[in-house]
Amino acid sequence: MLSNIVYRTTAIAEGGREGHVHSEDGALDIDLVKPKEMGGDGKVGLNPETLFAAGYAACFESATRFAAQKAGFKVEPGSYVKAEVGIGPRKTTGFELSVILTVHLEGLDKQQAEMAAHTAHNEICPYSNATRNNISVQIKVV
Repeated sequence: MLSNIVYRTTAIAEGGREGHVHSEDGALDIDLVKPKEMGGDGKVGLNPETLFAAGYAACFESATRFAAQKAGFKVEPGSYVKAEVGIGPRKTTGFELSVILTVHLEGLDKQQAEMAAHTAHNEICPYSNATRNNISVQIKVV
């Protein structure tokens, strides 16, 4: 169990994949839409996988910047992390996720960027720590 929580947030979902989710502080207040591929009606909207992708991308981008700066590298504007999140049936029951993180660190050569991404994934990013040995997470440095 985490002994020193420095930040905590709460979200409340009602109605599942075709319902509504909001945060207690009011910063998030959205309707959810089931993707067409999962039986939805094809409306464009947010779903749990989109929200997970956004959170992982933002967190991992921060972690790669931190790792690069700690190693003495200067990350330039134009850097990004793209998170692709897939969902599909497990071999047993239920569903599972897979993630591809595409990392671009402007101002770093490929070896420096790969080092920063590796450090971010193995030592820093809480999303990576939470998913390690649980789902497939592939990292591509471009």
